[in-house]
Amino acid sequence: MPLEIYNTLSRSKQPLQPIVPGRVGLYVCGMTVYDYCHLGHARLFMAMDMAQRWMRVLGLDVTYVRNITDVEDKIIRRAAENGETVGELTERFIRYMNEDFAALGLAVPDEEPRATDYVPQMLRLIEVLREKDLAYQAEDGVDGGDVNFAVRKFPGYGKLSGKSLDDLRAGERVAIERSKRDPLDFVLWKRAKPAEPSWPSPWGAGRPGWHIECSAMACETLGKTFDIHGGGPDLIFPHHENEIAQSEGAHGVPLANVWMHCGALRVGDAKMSKSLGNMLTIREALKKYDAEVLRFFLLRPHYRSQIAFTEDLIVEARTALSRLYTALRDTQADELPLDWEEPHARRFHDAMNDDFNTPIAFAALFELAGEINRGKSARLAGQLRALGKTLGLLQQDPAQFLRGSHDDDTAGIELLISVRATAKKEKKFDEADRVRKVLLDKGVVLEDGPGGTTWRRR
Repeated sequence: MPLEIYNTLSRSKQPLQPIVPGRVGLYVCGMTVYDYCHLGHARLFMAMDMAQRWMRVLGLDVTYVRNITDVEDKIIRRAAENGETVGELTERFIRYMNEDFAALGLAVPDEEPRATDYVPQMLRLIEVLREKDLAYQAEDGVDGGDVNFAVRKFPGYGKLSGKSLDDLRAGERVAIERSKRDPLDFVLWKRAKPAEPSWPSPWGAGRPGWHIECSAMACETLGKTFDIHGGGPDLIFPHHENEIAQSEGAHGVPLANVWMHCGALRVGDAKMSKSLGNMLTIREALKKYDAEVLRFFLLRPHYRSQIAFTEDLIVEARTALSRLYTALRDTQADELPLDWEEPHARRFHDAMNDDFNTPIAFAALFELAGEINRGKSARLAGQLRALGKTLGLLQQDPAQFLRGSHDDDTAGIELLISVRATAKKEKKFDEADRVRKVLLDKGVVLEDGPGGTTWRRR
């Protein structure tokens, strides 16, 4: 079956039909770099990493573009609060972002445009919108003379989010500003304010609005129409709706053929976000949990579903991933090319082609692990490792993973295992059971087999 992707715009799954056969352009709205990335961000970028990996497995030539927003209101405020320049702030958090993403195994995008490098393209796009009477500048002296997009002049506004103009009444979505002719209008170019970064423009010194940044970077790197635009659920409105209005208003062609949005990561009844103060940063999480366990936790649910974040679910993810690694630990894996005709691989392939259905794909992996445990087939073990690789999983040494990458008490654990072995040999079974319980209380599970006793983290 061909790869099908759920399109937010059409509200249905549809076969991916690249504009240029064999090649796919994927644009994903990236980070606004003023703080550490949290696990909610990881949810989005893991989903898009999974998608671009799978499309490459299918033999598609993917151009993966993930932008960086390095000028924006939050960035300017944070830099001022810290007493540093915008550049100093953004460079530091770009470095932290790259470190965190690398730790999670996220592939480096093919292109990573920064907004500040694309201001000329933004100015040209705004000028086209002005020429088409889709944008206007507030009169001098009125709230700084911003340039705004005239929402009611773009007939298709609301088609992505399903919102009608009547639904967006004044005061419910945005406070009325005197610089706007209509409260629904949004800013394209912000007139310069003291101590803020600014660039020269035909409308006076200023800086771009957030929405125009992505329109300019996406079209410059991938063309006026490209294959897939990705992002989180909170970006559907207004950000992506506004991108469509700007880009299609200027160019007269669809911006993206497929709009792909992932589900949110939730803590209790709310999404994880900085504004709600319920975030766990990626680097905080990496101090507590194995990076591959976090990757597994984020990938196993369907990318469009919401994920609940709890300590118990992370423990469950480690236990499940350990089952796969246990199969690899106990059976030597052949290093052979993937055999897509093998039944488990075929089920995995079909599931991934069905809108990246990772729950079904993972089920095929667990079924395969069961077959390996029963038959100790080196060929099937090779299949399992190779299938895991398509998702960036199962590439560690199995014994090392099962013992825990953060463990600093290996010598003590091995000593207790030796004490238990001696007790069993001397038929002191109560003592042997006591040692097993001590280790279990430490989160260490013992597994006795013909070759002796092995251990893993629970």
